[in-house]
Amino acid sequence: MLTLIRRSFVVETSLTQAWNHLAAIERWPTWAMHIKRVELRPAGPLSAESQGVIVLKNGIRSTFRMTEFHPPHRWKWAGPFLWLTVHYDHIFEAEGDSRTRLTWIVEAEGRGSSVVGRLFAMIYARNLKKAIPRLVAEMNALAPPPGG
Repeated sequence: MLTLIRRSFVVETSLTQAWNHLAAIERWPTWAMHIKRVELRPAGPLSAESQGVIVLKNGIRSTFRMTEFHPPHRWKWAGPFLWLTVHYDHIFEAEGDSRTRLTWIVEAEGRGSSVVGRLFAMIYARNLKKAIPRLVAEMNALAPPPGG
């Protein structure tokens, strides 16, 4: 498997709050402006059985199915891109009571992953460059004010 992207960042909120916020994937368009909507099946909380579709603003549909699920520390899902399988890993690590490190790893496997995967990564990295700061701001707003 080829690692295409690895992003790690810290949010000023607890592990549980960070997990719960990111696990509400239907709300991702509030911080990931390249996403038009997310359709989760079965409806309800994210689970080991979750699968769905992320519909991008440009009309492209990206399907996924959960492959690993270990709340509140990690989930990983996979989906096709052309003839590749792309794996999206979401890792949550507590840094004290009120800070959480999130690490996202995107990997690809399949014929041509070193070429097609790198092209996919270039596009995806541009989206993350804009989305991650919005997500951090949104999650940091969850934290109670100092002394409160």
